[in-house]
Amino acid sequence: MIIGAGIVGANLADELTVRGWDRVTVLDQGPLPLTGGSTSHAPGLVFQTNASKALTEFARYTVEKFKGLDVDGQWCFNQLGGLEVATNPERLADLHRKQGWAASWGVADAAVLDPKECVKLHPLVDESQILGGLYVPTDGLAKASRVVVALIRRATQRGAEFRGSSKVTGIEHRAGQVTGVITPHGVIPADIVVSCGGFWGPAIGEMVGMQVPLLPLAHQYAKTGQVPELVGRNSELAEASMPILRHQDQDLYFREHGDRLGIGSYAHRPMPVDLRDLTESDEISVAAMPSMLPFTEDDFAPSWEASKLLIPSLESTKVEEGFNGVFSFTPDGGPVVGESPEVAGFWIAEAVWVTHSAGVARSVAQLLVDGRSEISLHGCDVHRFEEIQTSPDYVSETGQQNFVEIYDVLHPLQPRTSPRNLRVSPFHARQEELGAFFLESGGWERPHWYEANTRLLDDLPSEWTSPPRDPWAAQFFSPIAAAEAWRTRTSVAMYDMTPLRRLEVSGPGALALLTRLTTGKMDKSVGAVTYTLMLDGSGGIRSDLTVARLSETTFQLGANGNIDVDYLRREAPADGSVQIRDVTGGTCCIGVWGPRARDLVQALSADDFSGETFKYFRSKKVWIAGIPITAMRLSYVGELGWELYTSAEYGLRLWDALWGEGQQYDVIAAGRAAFNSLRIEKGYRAWGSDMTTEHNPYEAGLSFAVNANKQDYVGYDAIQRIKQEPLERRLVCVAIDDGQSVVLGHEPAFIDGTPVGYVTSAAFGHTVGTPLAYVWLPASAAPGTNIEIQYFDRRIAATVVAEPLVDPDMKRIKA
Repeated sequence: MIIGAGIVGANLADELTVRGWDRVTVLDQGPLPLTGGSTSHAPGLVFQTNASKALTEFARYTVEKFKGLDVDGQWCFNQLGGLEVATNPERLADLHRKQGWAASWGVADAAVLDPKECVKLHPLVDESQILGGLYVPTDGLAKASRVVVALIRRATQRGAEFRGSSKVTGIEHRAGQVTGVITPHGVIPADIVVSCGGFWGPAIGEMVGMQVPLLPLAHQYAKTGQVPELVGRNSELAEASMPILRHQDQDLYFREHGDRLGIGSYAHRPMPVDLRDLTESDEISVAAMPSMLPFTEDDFAPSWEASKLLIPSLESTKVEEGFNGVFSFTPDGGPVVGESPEVAGFWIAEAVWVTHSAGVARSVAQLLVDGRSEISLHGCDVHRFEEIQTSPDYVSETGQQNFVEIYDVLHPLQPRTSPRNLRVSPFHARQEELGAFFLESGGWERPHWYEANTRLLDDLPSEWTSPPRDPWAAQFFSPIAAAEAWRTRTSVAMYDMTPLRRLEVSGPGALALLTRLTTGKMDKSVGAVTYTLMLDGSGGIRSDLTVARLSETTFQLGANGNIDVDYLRREAPADGSVQIRDVTGGTCCIGVWGPRARDLVQALSADDFSGETFKYFRSKKVWIAGIPITAMRLSYVGELGWELYTSAEYGLRLWDALWGEGQQYDVIAAGRAAFNSLRIEKGYRAWGSDMTTEHNPYEAGLSFAVNANKQDYVGYDAIQRIKQEPLERRLVCVAIDDGQSVVLGHEPAFIDGTPVGYVTSAAFGHTVGTPLAYVWLPASAAPGTNIEIQYFDRRIAATVVAEPLVDPDMKRIKA
């Protein structure tokens, strides 16, 4: 059962039926095919390029699919191309960055053009107003309402049934499993229900107690009167002949409607919509539907003036009609896809725009039919959000903020300014005293560096000093990071690891569960710590874990986020033999790392921290400064040391004890900037950035985490096949040849002038004195291979290097 017959629901019915599912019913409260949701009024501009690889691939698939559709010979996708213009240098630089994304994600022939070339493509634009533009020839216009008709016809031929004017009033479920959908006409049985209700999604989610983090917002769209320059240019059927146009410096976009122009604006104040205020009616037309609210002319007035500056021919006309259309925003701007954690069989696919509709629908169909999506959905999974990020207040504030910033030039590290201080470690007060510069992730405040360490710069050896950065790379960076890395490698540093997700998996069935879900040997002695992977059925890396066996039936997991929590709980047996607790908020962790780490912790404990007694990748219960600690000897920065876990109530005391004793060992507090540099030097990957379900352990350089003697785990059969096949690509480390250019991630990589891969994560390697990056490249790119990385409008030479660059024989970390 699919709830919602808009662009997402119709696509999903099509994708399911083409895979052989013929018992599919689609319900919508509005009449078919114009049901009155966002699809019914969508202007249909499809700009494919996005910082997100997944969203770009969704859009690429949407374009290819819609190109093959028609309704009685009428087009469903008009591939006019897309043009984004820049009116200031910052925007022009950003368009070069976007052209790089296009190359990274396989959007062909995207190019940054000069003003004259832009005006040749779109003659209405005033050449004197622009500095250039990004042209993507495969972008274009989707006729969303017509696409729905084509998809309904096709899915119906394969057995799907569409029912309009069928409002869902409830969802039946028993024993945690969906059983049917309630309508005024009775209950329709179903064992799978997918909500594709768009901005109605939160109301549908409430029917099963699921919090859908989505905010309905109104967005202005206006149509002008006749534009003289368009008269006779377009036929009534074609509607448009020039590229779709974005003027992001003024939060505007434009498309032709025959001899008129349509203008969309994000320049106005956010306008949240209360679903209870929307009228419901079967009398729906192109001009009147629940998702079209009255046009607020005052809000549009500045946008009209900005439009006339860019397109002077608008001076001869005026705005003749407009509306405020309702659509969806989420806390991070991405779609929300996934299954309810409480009611099995209830799924959502919401906050999906026309641009990504077919791609998202294909991925959801793959999840339902095959159990996995070929495109990693970690950035779209509804469970990516922390509990506090699903609260109505948080969703409202961040959704409105995303609306305001939708066309802004945002730095990859740029944190939100509000809400902040939602989650802080017990050490937060001490970190503030040390002048911590905080970035935010998952609601956590995470120190990036400490201003108190500025004093170290006077003593920093010249070989550790990083070169000056360009203005873009210098944002959210401080040379203090070099000093913190230096002290970590030469003395000892304290890192706040509290935001690392910690799970306690316990009970008589815990060992069996972890054995089934991971690639590593779990039946080790108490105290063993294992780095392992969770795979999907095709051998893709679902997550990486650090698993410590605390007792015969209790394990502590270092996981990557809430998606892991959701997966483990789903996979746990229903007989209650396994308990899974997220203990992150009630605990804390300090990473104490560096060659003097043992001196520091040993001075505060009667327990033996010697290398013979406390070996690498082992865990012990110890006392430090009278505080009960679970100490794990492992290090993500590649130095001797321990992760020290304790209850949050003891956290501040632990910090103070380590800090006080550590003064004689030159201890410092160090932040994430140094941390990221050190982990790349040591060859450590970060899940979600460097590898996802799209990658297998062998190409990701993680084959060591797959136990060769283990069988019958999720993904085992796929791994046996993958091992026999030659690798086509590999994640490799490259060093930047000029020793100073720092890239930030998502940039395309070239060999012999051909785009062959992309950067995942990067940092300046302070220990080795050169910028480093992880890059996905063809498997043939062995150490010594020369590549180029496109950074804005220039190419940077780099060389593939052997890993790890620091401590390859593990003498430091195992000291």
